[in-house]
Amino acid sequence: MATFTSSLPDKLLDELGKAASDLKLPKNKIIERALKIYLEQLERAEYVKSYKRMAKDKDMLLMAEEGMADYLKTLEDFENQ
Repeated sequence: MATFTSSLPDKLLDELGKAASDLKLPKNKIIERALKIYLEQLERAEYVKSYKRMAKDKDMLLMAEEGMADYLKTLEDFENQ
């Protein structure tokens, strides 16, 4: 595991210290978890952006519609067995 050194505003560091005390967790574990959550949110936001871009792409919409048609046919075939 690597070591990372940074500075934080005093108020934020005080809040982190209080949270660490209340939760009985080391500050680095709280920072680690918060950063992981934040990075996951960034990744989700990137997915949302890409889907919004695809929604404007006519070729992508056609491929999705064709895929849904195939999927619905497969479901119908399965139900008719």
